[in-house]
Amino acid sequence: MNWIVEFSPLLSRDVLIAMACAGLVLAALLLWTRTRGALLRTGALALLLLALANPYLRQEDREPLSNIAVVVMDQSASQRFAGRDDASEAVREQLGDKLAAIPNLDVRWVASPLGRGKGRDGTLLFADLGKALADIPPDRLAGVVLVTDGQIHDVPANAGEFGLQVPVHSVITGRKGEFDRRLEVVRAPRFGIVDGVQEAEVRVVDVPSKGGRKSIRLTIRREDQSKEVLRVLPGEIVRVPIRFPHAGLNIVELEVEAAPGELTTANNNAVLAAEGVRENLRVLLVSGEPHAGERTWRNLLKSDAAVDLVHFTILRPPEKQDGTPINQLSLIAFPTRELFSEKLEEFNLIIFDRYHRRGVLPLLYLDNVAQYVENGGAVLVAAGQRYASPTSLFRTPLSHVLPAAPTGRLIERPYRPAVSKTGLRHPVTRGLREDITGPPKWGRWFRLIETEAPAGDVLMHGPEDKPLLILNRLKKGRVALLLSDHAWLWARGYEGGGPYTVLLRRLAHWLMKEPDLEEDVLRASGQEGSLRIERRSMKDSVAPVEVTLPNGETQSVKLENAGPGHWRKVLEVRNHGVYRLKSGALNAVAHVGQMNSKELSTLNATAKLVQPILDETGGGAFWAGTDATAVKLPRLAMLRSGRLMHGSDWMGFKKRDAYVTRGVRLIPLFSGLLALAILLGALSLTWFREGR
Repeated sequence: MNWIVEFSPLLSRDVLIAMACAGLVLAALLLWTRTRGALLRTGALALLLLALANPYLRQEDREPLSNIAVVVMDQSASQRFAGRDDASEAVREQLGDKLAAIPNLDVRWVASPLGRGKGRDGTLLFADLGKALADIPPDRLAGVVLVTDGQIHDVPANAGEFGLQVPVHSVITGRKGEFDRRLEVVRAPRFGIVDGVQEAEVRVVDVPSKGGRKSIRLTIRREDQSKEVLRVLPGEIVRVPIRFPHAGLNIVELEVEAAPGELTTANNNAVLAAEGVRENLRVLLVSGEPHAGERTWRNLLKSDAAVDLVHFTILRPPEKQDGTPINQLSLIAFPTRELFSEKLEEFNLIIFDRYHRRGVLPLLYLDNVAQYVENGGAVLVAAGQRYASPTSLFRTPLSHVLPAAPTGRLIERPYRPAVSKTGLRHPVTRGLREDITGPPKWGRWFRLIETEAPAGDVLMHGPEDKPLLILNRLKKGRVALLLSDHAWLWARGYEGGGPYTVLLRRLAHWLMKEPDLEEDVLRASGQEGSLRIERRSMKDSVAPVEVTLPNGETQSVKLENAGPGHWRKVLEVRNHGVYRLKSGALNAVAHVGQMNSKELSTLNATAKLVQPILDETGGGAFWAGTDATAVKLPRLAMLRSGRLMHGSDWMGFKKRDAYVTRGVRLIPLFSGLLALAILLGALSLTWFREGR
């Protein structure tokens, strides 16, 4: 129960103040001149002003509210080393008992794990504290305790950013003067050109520095399992070459040798990951003659921003003699020598579209193309009806690399292209059909060149189960043979068309050795808490994958079938770092967690980072050590005020005395008949005194 005197004036405040000032002046004059009845007049005037102020007694029924203390427990990765997690648990138990012994005090426990989610990295104690304070009334907050190793990565510039007007204390789980060695990435490339080299800069840091010039062993491991060893000095910047053997993510792992007595070796490793980017792929398209499907190849390749296309259509072969003077022809001469002798190796893919022997390309140049394939090049032949004639490309030196010989027979009747059993597993044709049962629902083609003894993989069939699309590898190169020139019917939407864009683009990129279209491949990708493994193969089954964990342990993982020629598995993992996978002759590398995160960059326990906040709020730092059995916290005290809220052996909290009002009763003090009688009595006494 609380009693408070308040006023509800009958006149405005300014008027009452003016009347009070005038009354004071008048009373002073009366007393100065010693006028008879001056005291009575002053008293009557005061009673009149009191009546106009209308005082009343406010009776409140208050219910006291408890004070609230917030304890933030640092559960980040750096708390798992050197016994800090056990010490944190001991601090939690002792602090919980001490806080529970304080009457009228509630405790809010906040767990702050390692930063998760996009844009988060490191220990974000104050971010989690801000979320906890969002539903706590400021007038009930008594104090904040941070149980941490001091490595906090979101310390605000000042306590005002959080509106903290209470003491903030920190209990440091760790020892003063801890020694630790870490590998720091100074600069690292984010991408590089495939088959190129970029440089990264790293250095070894000892905290605190021991001095001296003794060299340290730095080991560099690459995805192909190759290993390099360098000798480096502490604090010296070392340049590490990063090679890009393939497109996509390229990973290099660095490891520095451990130092005697260091805190942990968890930050003796660093991972450099950069995207391999291909330069624009150069494609040479040679059309033997104008035809309806010529535009299909050109439009498809020109629509790919990663492809530089050089296209020639032979309009006037050498044997054509119509008497037209050369100076009247507006045709561009076919630069055969430049393309097929001097610059042949600059192309990633050569496409012969309905090309046949016309006397344009000498046989020597076609022999150059065959050697180009064996040395790692790629050729695609989109055959027309002349592939079955005596002028066929198969009757040239290219026959050494072409995967099928023509029989001389043309099949010209309607049919629907079908994916073979091999094609259902091959990445070029896998997934072209949503429903693999029954005949395909594609538009029909009307021509097929019959071949015999195909080499390589037959991915699509035509009528009579004759090969339609054949892919083959020759030494370092690749060859594809499409035995029909009617793919353009799908592009025109004839009878509903078909997946020509997907098919032809995949075909071109497989020939240019795009990693995503390899038949036999092992891939792995890491996310927060999981490792995704994918395996593609042309076989009916694959062996389990051997996974090497970051701590050196190995485990065998059996993959689950995800479709023809495709297997996958998602593993739940706890350890962050590099995972190495092996399946037969195939290897893969993946990284789980934040690469080179702030959390593991510096592990030495410290109070320096949070000390400005502690000083500003009057809080203190208390070292708990790493021995759980030796943890001893200071005594706790509740204070109503004070600039310094801690001492060497005590930790203070602010007593807020917050309450909620449950009921209010107003009792007038100078109103009604009683007040009128008192006022009239005072005036009567004044007149009586003057009348004597």
